[in-house]
Amino acid sequence: MKNTYRAGIFAEWLARQFLRLCGFRILKSRYVTGRHTGRAEIDIIARRGNLILFVEVKNRPDVMAGMDAVSYGQQERLRAAAELYLRRIRWIGPARFDVIVVTGWRVKWIKNAV
Repeated sequence: MKNTYRAGIFAEWLARQFLRLCGFRILKSRYVTGRHTGRAEIDIIARRGNLILFVEVKNRPDVMAGMDAVSYGQQERLRAAAELYLRRIRWIGPARFDVIVVTGWRVKWIKNAV
């Protein structure tokens, strides 16, 4: 459990560094919503220009395992959490949901994944 948790924390850190290198500003990390979204946690919320990006980070041995780890139920909770966040900040620009899969030191960015 402890090693899995630490690996997840590392994967989120690596994903944030990767997004920064791609020109994104990190707005929130580990954003947790309330009961209306089933207590969803969005790993990273970032912005570049007029785009808000919601990112789910998965630390898995390969990309397919990372994509398979985002279940339909989780996608629904994440989507509801993202919509709530956008309403709270009154965002009218574009937004999307991506998945970043970390395998060791490698980062695979899947755009429009959810």
